[in-house]
Amino acid sequence: MGNLADRIEEYLKRILEQTSEGYIILQRSELAGEFDCVPSQINYVLDTRFTVERGYLVESRRGGGGYLRIIRLGLGLEGQYQQVMRQLIGDQLTRERCNGLVDRLLDEQIVTPREAALIKGILSGGSLSGEFRDWDLLRAHLMKNILTTLSRDDLV
Repeated sequence: MGNLADRIEEYLKRILEQTSEGYIILQRSELAGEFDCVPSQINYVLDTRFTVERGYLVESRRGGGGYLRIIRLGLGLEGQYQQVMRQLIGDQLTRERCNGLVDRLLDEQIVTPREAALIKGILSGGSLSGEFRDWDLLRAHLMKNILTTLSRDDLV
C-alpha cells in the first residue's frame, strides 16, 4: 500500500480532484489523527510533495484556529504555463526542483512520459560533467529553452 507519506499524498490529491473550488481547507491535527501520525509528518508531505513546482500552493496558519489550505495551481492555455514555469525557474534550478517542474509538465499532459524521462535524464547532472561548475545556472537556462520549444504552435 505504500508508505505513510504516499498515502497522505494520494488522499490529499484525491480530495483536491473532487472539489470544484480548486482548493481544500483542512485541520492539520484532524488530518494527522486520520492517518494516526504526528503533525510533522503532514508538514513533511506538504513541504516535499505539494510545492509550487509541482503545481500547488499551501497556506498554513498554526494555533487553535489554524488550518491548511492547499490550492491546485492551474497552468491555463495558450502558453501561460511557459510564463509561470519561467518565473518559477529563475536564474538557477536545482536537480530536485527541475524534476518537480518536469513532473508538473507530465501531470498537465504537456509532455509525454517519454519526453519527461528524456528531459530529466539530460538535466539530471549526470550528463553535465566536466570542468563547468555552475550546473544550476545551466540547468535553468536549458529548462527555459525546453519550455520555449514546448510552447511553439508550429511543432509537428
